[in-house]
Amino acid sequence: MNGASLLTARRRKTILWIVLSMPLLWLAALVIQELRQPNSGLGPEPTEALLHYLGEWSLILLLLAFSVSPLRRRLNWAWLGQHRRLIGLFAFAYVCLHVLVYAGLYAQFQLTELLDDFVHRPYITAGIGAFIALSLMALTSTRGWRRRLKENWRRVHRLIYVASFLALVHLLWLRKDPGLAEAIYLLIFFVLIIERMFSHWQRRRSI
Repeated sequence: MNGASLLTARRRKTILWIVLSMPLLWLAALVIQELRQPNSGLGPEPTEALLHYLGEWSLILLLLAFSVSPLRRRLNWAWLGQHRRLIGLFAFAYVCLHVLVYAGLYAQFQLTELLDDFVHRPYITAGIGAFIALSLMALTSTRGWRRRLKENWRRVHRLIYVASFLALVHLLWLRKDPGLAEAIYLLIFFVLIIERMFSHWQRRRSI
């Protein structure tokens, strides 16, 4: 990679950092406003608003990470593949914050409460399943783990399918009356699945 290409890659990475951080910056502004004047930033149910905000953005960034390969193939954006890990780790960071808000502000870090929700609330079960899948991917996302796992690394990172599906199930079971946003998320997920199936069919046909 020459100097100009390296500079361009750094600019793209910086832009991605800024764009992916913007929802958190906006949330920080809302929290500050809420602390100064209750109910003015996060509304009458601040904990629920905080949880839903982080959950929504977790799903958006997860779907963005899931779309890296299709976008790279269909738009010839080879550079996007270089930032797959960054996007994935941002998605994981949002998910971690979402889980922390739930465990801390809702369950008060009570293990019995967490276990009861996990067993008796299916949407929580699906959400925790997605979190576990993402955790495995995040922990093995380094070059060192890629060298250790070799071909198994790709198998581990196919958990993105599981994580995306369970995250959608979590949202749909949580919101018993899905609206336009949920329909859009589902449509994006199925389009990405169809693109992957079509790409796999094209590769097999060319052999």
